[in-house]
Amino acid sequence: MNKHAIIETMICGLRPTRRKPISDYHMHTPLCGHASGQPEEYADHALKMGLKEIGFSDHAPFVVKPLPGITMKMEELPLYHKMIEDARAGFKGRLEIRVGIEADFIPGYEKKTKTILDAYPYDYVIGSVHFIKDWGFDNPEEREKWSEHDVNAVYRDYFELLRASAESKLYDIIAHPDLVKKFGNRATADMTAETEETARVFKKAGVAVEINTSGRRKTVGEMYPALKDLTIYCKAGVPLTFGSDAHKPEEVGCDFDKAVDLAKKAGYKEYVMFKNRKVYRTVQL
Repeated sequence: MNKHAIIETMICGLRPTRRKPISDYHMHTPLCGHASGQPEEYADHALKMGLKEIGFSDHAPFVVKPLPGITMKMEELPLYHKMIEDARAGFKGRLEIRVGIEADFIPGYEKKTKTILDAYPYDYVIGSVHFIKDWGFDNPEEREKWSEHDVNAVYRDYFELLRASAESKLYDIIAHPDLVKKFGNRATADMTAETEETARVFKKAGVAVEINTSGRRKTVGEMYPALKDLTIYCKAGVPLTFGSDAHKPEEVGCDFDKAVDLAKKAGYKEYVMFKNRKVYRTVQL
């Protein structure tokens, strides 16, 4: 293990505890162009973290245009599924490995997105919002564009897209539901009503929300979503999953003990696990 990996392991906490979730549903592969490590390495670290089940959810091909270095190419989907099946075979009897995918919600491209998602069987599909119109608001290369926007308007546009993504019925889990805060840009207006309406839509649409621990490794320095928002989702009855959003093996299960603390503070008493695009197990926290 290299020096960087050792540091990451120390940060994330290698020793398994009973307080951690047993499933991590958000991790990537090198096919997206900005992750490293093979699925077998992610699975191996998952075992070291005491996980019982993991799911890969790499970035689906972008529906508007190719995005090299950000999402998979269309022709790489067969390889993606083979990589996961090979990992499944290698860890059979030791670790459950689910097949998921993360697909951006882009208004007007719902049919094309559905065609991509219907081409292969998945255990779950994660929906995410990374773009407001053609602006990748969480892309470090486009970070300076924040100065060109009204932050409150950006937040409102973001929540509107979150709601539309759930209403599309394309997804089972909605990823990092306050990703808009990634670079530390904070709304000055009260966004409680936006979150409450989003929670209502999530509940009606039957989607789960994830605690995504990667925010602790970003500029904002806190998980997605924040406690206030997560409490609103809990009160609305929106189911919960956990994801590290790992882009390298040593991030699998990172900060899951802290994620449990956050979930409990928000009022959650359980989380769900997926198979064949349905909740097949509910686990007590």
